Amino acid sequence: MVCPRLPRTSSLRSFAHTRGSVPSSAYLAPLECLDVSTSLTPDNLPPCQRKRLDAALRVDQAGEVAANSIYEGQLAVFRHRNDPATVALIKDMWAQERKHLAVMNKLQVQHQVRPTALWQVAKTAGFGLGVITALGGKEAAMACTEAVETVIGEHYDDQLRDLEGSTHPSIVLLRDVIREFRDDELEHLDTAVEHNSQKAPAHAFLSSVIGLGCKVAIELCKRI
Repeated sequence: MVCPRLPRTSSLRSFAHTRGSVPSSAYLAPLECLDVSTSLTPDNLPPCQRKRLDAALRVDQAGEVAANSIYEGQLAVFRHRNDPATVALIKDMWAQERKHLAVMNKLQVQHQVRPTALWQVAKTAGFGLGVITALGGKEAAMACTEAVETVIGEHYDDQLRDLEGSTHPSIVLLRDVIREFRDDELEHLDTAVEHNSQKAPAHAFLSSVIGLGCKVAIELCKRI
Protein backbone atom coordinates (compact mmCIF):
# COMPACT_ATOMS: atom_id res chain seq x y z
CA MET A 1 0.00 0.00 0.00
CA VAL A 2 1.00 3.66 -0.38
CA CYS A 3 1.22 5.20 3.07
CA PRO A 4 -0.06 8.77 3.26
CA ARG A 5 2.00 11.46 4.90
CA LEU A 6 -1.08 12.79 6.70
CA PRO A 7 -3.85 10.82 8.48
CA ARG A 8 -6.90 10.06 6.36
CA THR A 9 -9.56 9.15 8.91
CA SER A 10 -11.89 11.81 10.23
CA SER A 11 -10.74 11.33 13.82
CA LEU A 12 -7.09 11.83 12.93
CA ARG A 13 -7.81 14.64 10.50
CA SER A 14 -8.89 16.80 13.42
CA PHE A 15 -5.30 16.64 14.65
CA ALA A 16 -3.74 17.65 11.34
CA HIS A 17 -1.46 20.66 11.48
CA THR A 18 -2.48 23.61 9.35
CA ARG A 19 0.99 23.76 7.77
CA GLY A 20 0.49 20.37 6.14
CA SER A 21 2.81 17.39 6.42
CA VAL A 22 5.01 17.69 9.50
CA PRO A 23 7.20 15.21 11.45
CA SER A 24 4.46 14.36 13.97
CA SER A 25 2.24 13.17 11.10
CA ALA A 26 4.22 9.92 11.20
CA TYR A 27 2.54 9.09 14.52
CA LEU A 28 -0.94 9.83 13.20
CA ALA A 29 -0.66 7.58 10.14
CA PRO A 30 -2.40 4.19 9.85
CA LEU A 31 -0.72 1.42 11.82
CA GLU A 32 0.45 -0.40 8.70
CA CYS A 33 2.53 2.66 7.80
CA LEU A 34 4.64 2.57 10.94
CA ASP A 35 8.35 1.83 10.47
CA VAL A 36 11.48 1.61 12.61
CA SER A 37 11.38 5.34 13.36
CA THR A 38 7.90 5.10 14.89
CA SER A 39 7.83 1.58 16.32
CA LEU A 40 11.25 0.85 17.88
CA THR A 41 13.45 2.38 20.54
CA PRO A 42 17.26 2.22 20.48
CA ASP A 43 18.63 -0.73 22.44
CA ASN A 44 22.23 0.45 22.48
CA LEU A 45 22.03 3.95 23.94
CA PRO A 46 24.64 4.73 26.60
CA PRO A 47 23.00 4.89 30.06
CA CYS A 48 23.39 8.67 30.27
CA GLN A 49 21.63 9.17 26.93
CA ARG A 50 18.90 6.70 27.86
CA LYS A 51 18.31 8.62 31.07
CA ARG A 52 17.98 11.88 29.13
CA LEU A 53 15.54 10.27 26.68
CA ASP A 54 13.38 8.90 29.49
CA ALA A 55 13.35 12.22 31.31
CA ALA A 56 12.51 14.16 28.15
CA LEU A 57 9.50 12.05 27.23
CA ARG A 58 8.25 11.84 30.81
CA VAL A 59 8.34 15.63 31.16
CA ASP A 60 6.92 16.33 27.70
CA GLN A 61 3.93 14.04 28.17
CA ALA A 62 3.18 15.57 31.57
CA GLY A 63 3.54 19.03 30.08
CA GLU A 64 0.99 18.25 27.41
CA VAL A 65 -1.41 16.91 30.03
CA ALA A 66 -1.06 20.20 31.93
CA ALA A 67 -1.36 22.33 28.78
CA ASN A 68 -4.57 20.59 27.75
CA SER A 69 -5.99 21.11 31.22
CA ILE A 70 -5.05 24.82 31.24
CA TYR A 71 -6.97 25.41 28.03
CA GLU A 72 -9.86 23.27 29.26
CA GLY A 73 -10.14 25.43 32.38
CA GLN A 74 -9.86 28.69 30.44
CA LEU A 75 -12.41 27.58 27.88
CA ALA A 76 -14.93 26.73 30.59
CA VAL A 77 -14.69 30.27 32.00
CA PHE A 78 -14.90 32.10 28.68
CA ARG A 79 -17.81 29.97 27.52
CA HIS A 80 -19.63 30.83 30.73
CA ARG A 81 -18.89 34.52 30.05
CA ASN A 82 -20.22 34.18 26.50
CA ASP A 83 -17.00 35.48 24.94
CA PRO A 84 -16.99 33.80 21.50
CA ALA A 85 -13.86 35.55 20.22
CA THR A 86 -11.71 34.35 23.12
CA VAL A 87 -13.34 30.92 23.00
CA ALA A 88 -12.33 30.59 19.34
CA LEU A 89 -8.77 31.73 20.11
CA ILE A 90 -8.33 29.22 22.93
CA LYS A 91 -9.94 26.39 20.97
CA ASP A 92 -7.44 26.94 18.17
CA MET A 93 -4.42 26.68 20.49
CA TRP A 94 -5.99 23.77 22.39
CA ALA A 95 -6.40 21.81 19.14
CA GLN A 96 -2.64 21.82 18.68
CA GLU A 97 -2.09 20.77 22.28
CA ARG A 98 -4.45 17.82 21.83
CA LYS A 99 -2.38 16.69 18.87
CA HIS A 100 0.81 17.14 20.89
CA LEU A 101 -0.58 14.96 23.68
CA ALA A 102 -1.70 12.23 21.27
CA VAL A 103 1.79 12.10 19.77
CA MET A 104 3.58 12.21 23.14
CA ASN A 105 1.46 9.33 24.38
CA LYS A 106 2.59 7.26 21.41
CA LEU A 107 6.21 8.28 21.83
CA GLN A 108 6.09 7.27 25.47
CA VAL A 109 4.84 3.79 24.56
CA GLN A 110 7.32 3.42 21.70
CA HIS A 111 10.32 4.27 23.86
CA GLN A 112 9.02 2.32 26.88
CA VAL A 113 9.04 5.33 29.19
CA ARG A 114 6.86 5.25 32.28
CA PRO A 115 4.60 8.26 32.83
CA THR A 116 5.35 10.56 35.71
CA ALA A 117 3.65 9.67 38.97
CA LEU A 118 2.60 13.32 39.07
CA TRP A 119 0.40 13.25 35.95
CA GLN A 120 -2.80 13.67 37.96
CA VAL A 121 -1.23 16.61 39.80
CA ALA A 122 -0.29 18.13 36.44
CA LYS A 123 -3.85 17.70 35.20
CA THR A 124 -5.46 19.21 38.30
CA ALA A 125 -2.97 22.05 38.66
CA GLY A 126 -3.26 22.88 34.97
CA PHE A 127 -7.04 23.09 35.12
CA GLY A 128 -6.86 25.27 38.24
CA LEU A 129 -4.32 27.59 36.63
CA GLY A 130 -6.50 27.88 33.55
CA VAL A 131 -9.60 28.78 35.56
CA ILE A 132 -7.81 31.28 37.81
CA THR A 133 -6.10 33.13 34.98
CA ALA A 134 -9.27 33.21 32.88
CA LEU A 135 -11.17 34.69 35.80
CA GLY A 136 -8.64 37.53 35.64
CA GLY A 137 -9.75 38.29 32.09
CA LYS A 138 -8.51 37.63 28.58
CA GLU A 139 -5.21 39.46 29.16
CA ALA A 140 -4.43 37.35 32.23
CA ALA A 141 -5.26 34.16 30.32
CA MET A 142 -2.92 35.25 27.54
CA ALA A 143 -0.24 36.14 30.11
CA CYS A 144 -0.48 32.54 31.34
CA THR A 145 0.14 31.26 27.82
CA GLU A 146 3.03 33.69 27.35
CA ALA A 147 4.72 32.61 30.59
CA VAL A 148 4.25 28.88 30.01
CA GLU A 149 5.39 28.94 26.40
CA THR A 150 8.47 31.02 27.22
CA VAL A 151 9.66 28.28 29.58
CA ILE A 152 8.62 25.45 27.26
CA GLY A 153 10.41 26.97 24.26
CA GLU A 154 13.65 27.10 26.25
CA HIS A 155 13.03 23.60 27.60
CA TYR A 156 12.60 22.14 24.11
CA ASP A 157 15.85 23.82 23.02
CA ASP A 158 17.60 22.10 25.94
CA GLN A 159 16.15 18.75 24.88
CA LEU A 160 17.33 19.17 21.32
CA ARG A 161 20.86 19.62 22.62
CA ASP A 162 20.52 16.65 24.99
CA LEU A 163 19.36 14.34 22.19
CA GLU A 164 22.14 15.20 19.75
CA GLY A 165 24.48 12.44 18.64
CA SER A 166 22.25 9.43 18.08
CA THR A 167 21.61 8.42 14.47
CA HIS A 168 18.88 5.90 15.31
CA PRO A 169 15.87 6.73 13.09
CA SER A 170 13.55 7.02 16.08
CA ILE A 171 15.76 9.64 17.76
CA VAL A 172 16.22 11.57 14.51
CA LEU A 173 12.42 11.69 14.16
CA LEU A 174 11.98 12.57 17.83
CA ARG A 175 14.26 15.58 17.43
CA ASP A 176 12.20 16.69 14.44
CA VAL A 177 8.97 16.29 16.42
CA ILE A 178 10.38 18.28 19.34
CA ARG A 179 11.49 21.02 16.95
CA GLU A 180 8.01 21.09 15.41
CA PHE A 181 6.29 21.26 18.81
CA ARG A 182 8.69 23.97 20.00
CA ASP A 183 7.73 26.08 17.00
CA ASP A 184 4.04 25.49 17.74
CA GLU A 185 4.53 26.64 21.33
CA LEU A 186 6.40 29.75 20.22
CA GLU A 187 3.52 30.54 17.87
CA HIS A 188 1.23 30.36 20.90
CA LEU A 189 3.55 32.76 22.72
CA ASP A 190 3.38 35.21 19.80
CA THR A 191 -0.41 34.87 19.70
CA ALA A 192 -0.62 35.64 23.41
CA VAL A 193 1.48 38.79 23.03
CA GLU A 194 -0.59 39.88 20.02
CA HIS A 195 -3.69 39.56 22.22
CA ASN A 196 -2.36 41.88 24.91
CA SER A 197 -0.86 39.42 27.40
CA GLN A 198 1.52 42.11 28.59
CA LYS A 199 -1.40 44.36 29.53
CA ALA A 200 -2.55 41.89 32.18
CA PRO A 201 -2.70 43.25 35.73
CA ALA A 202 0.54 42.50 37.58
CA HIS A 203 1.96 41.00 34.39
CA ALA A 204 5.56 40.76 35.62
CA PHE A 205 4.54 39.09 38.89
CA LEU A 206 2.13 36.69 37.17
CA SER A 207 4.74 35.72 34.58
CA SER A 208 7.39 35.13 37.24
CA VAL A 209 5.16 32.94 39.38
CA ILE A 210 3.88 30.84 36.48
CA GLY A 211 7.34 30.54 34.94
CA LEU A 212 8.85 29.40 38.23
CA GLY A 213 6.04 26.88 38.68
CA CYS A 214 6.73 25.45 35.23
CA LYS A 215 10.45 25.09 35.95
CA VAL A 216 9.80 23.33 39.25
CA ALA A 217 7.29 21.01 37.59
CA ILE A 218 9.79 20.11 34.86
CA GLU A 219 12.45 19.12 37.39
CA LEU A 220 9.99 17.10 39.48
CA CYS A 221 8.55 15.21 36.52
CA LYS A 222 12.03 14.28 35.31
CA ARG A 223 12.58 12.36 38.54
CA ILE A 224 9.22 11.16 39.80
